[in-house]
Amino acid sequence: MTQPHVAAYMHFGAFDDFQRANFNRSEIRKGFAKVGRLVQKEARKLTGKAKRSGPDGYPGHRTGRLTKSITPKVSRSGFMVRIMPNKTAAMKEYYPAYLHYGVRNGAKRTKGHRRQADNGRGWRIAPRENFMEDALQKSNDRIVSILQDAFAKSLHNG
Repeated sequence: MTQPHVAAYMHFGAFDDFQRANFNRSEIRKGFAKVGRLVQKEARKLTGKAKRSGPDGYPGHRTGRLTKSITPKVSRSGFMVRIMPNKTAAMKEYYPAYLHYGVRNGAKRTKGHRRQADNGRGWRIAPRENFMEDALQKSNDRIVSILQDAFAKSLHNG
């Protein structure tokens, strides 16, 4: 099953005249690691509520597997961070995908992994809100300031 993803792209116009070699990578990595932890904390907060999961809200917290599986990973170059729920050994299937796309009653899985067609039986698991995207949007202002500081520090130290 394919994993749901949210991609975000951010451009800082003040640094257009520089190449990657001009930046101190350790400072950039620190900045992206800090951003990753910030979004991870916000996403875990959204999924960590001990309530029943509903079709119009975020996934509820019963076992904590989903919440614990949300982890950041900084790329080798240090210029990117990926924050997502990963499949852990405690999960039989990658169920964050079931929560994101939903599952219809009596539906057959297709090769394309698209949303299943409505066959009149309704949802077995209705799609939940995208907690990763919302965590990213809630943290947006702090992300911009953290990364601007990291890029500025990396030029001064480099």
